[in-house]
Amino acid sequence: MLRSTERILTMHAGTTPRIPELRQMVLDKSTGESVDQAELTARLREAIGETVRRQVEIGLDSINDGELGKSSFTNYARERLTGHVNRLAQPGNVLARIYGRDAADFPGYFEGRGNLGGYEVVCVGPLEYTGQEAVAEDIANFKAALEGVDGPEPYLPAVAPGTIEHWMKNEYYASDEEYLFAIADAMRVEYNAIVDAGFLLQIDDPDLADGWQIQSGMTVPEYRKFAQLRIEALNHALRDIPESSVRFHMCWGSYKGPHIHDIPLEDIVDLILDVKAEGYSIEASNPRHDHEWAVWKDVKLPDGKLLIPGVVGHANDFIEHPELVAQRLVRYAEVVGRESVMAGTDCGIGSRVGHAKVCWAKFESLVEGARLASKALWG
Repeated sequence: MLRSTERILTMHAGTTPRIPELRQMVLDKSTGESVDQAELTARLREAIGETVRRQVEIGLDSINDGELGKSSFTNYARERLTGHVNRLAQPGNVLARIYGRDAADFPGYFEGRGNLGGYEVVCVGPLEYTGQEAVAEDIANFKAALEGVDGPEPYLPAVAPGTIEHWMKNEYYASDEEYLFAIADAMRVEYNAIVDAGFLLQIDDPDLADGWQIQSGMTVPEYRKFAQLRIEALNHALRDIPESSVRFHMCWGSYKGPHIHDIPLEDIVDLILDVKAEGYSIEASNPRHDHEWAVWKDVKLPDGKLLIPGVVGHANDFIEHPELVAQRLVRYAEVVGRESVMAGTDCGIGSRVGHAKVCWAKFESLVEGARLASKALWG
């Protein structure tokens, strides 16, 4: 894993802008619609090549394929697993909501939103990973785009077992533990494939934090026990992979809303550090969590670990000023050490802002802010 030995390095957490026509082709394939595979492959190769070129041109130090070949952040994992079915939910049945606690205090704001009725995904049999061909295609497309590219650290993201669990109801396994470890054993195939291909593995686990809103009846001690089991399952899946090949990303759910009931970082930071990874990418720039840099005054980042605070956000279309980005980075560097900080984004930006140019402009501000921070920290 790259380290900020001479300057603050930069990464982003996931998606880059998607071409609508290509996105529709990917969605059609994921739902079993007829797609010209040769055309899809050619268009994916072209789009991934372009998104890699843009990332390199802007100056990002850790780059990916933009997740352009995946139908969505969570759906893609289910597409690579067997043992589940889509089922029409009972009328009025509210499915998992990452803003459950907020919705109780702001019912008018959330009225008519999110997972009311519709279909739910249910595990009804043994889970097995059948995505070998799909992940091999991801790897091949990314490698093709990286030809001639030297310097940036290539990574591919994959979803954590705990986040998959929240969006796939269990009706087969005897316990939560058995179910989680079954997901972990299945997804381990994908995790290992990414690392074996020579890429950094980024584990995405937003539900480590936003599960607190989903499990709205739990106390903090109850939730910590709940979250710890999910981390144990993740570590089980990562058991054969060196920590230096793993980056862990978490956030508080990518929805625009109050976030007043987000679980504080200080209540789960030790759990985050239990993940078998060298780098920790943590949402940190939005108005609900920007103050939590101070948590690291009291929590020691373990030796050899890398903290990657989100210093550019995905929840609005403001372009952060580079000076603000630099100020955020310097604060963290002064607490945990400049060599232990990397600049990141709160979450995937490309699919969540209002226009592609906003995404690329945020990346540019991120890189420029890191440059200013490096000047302040190294001279």
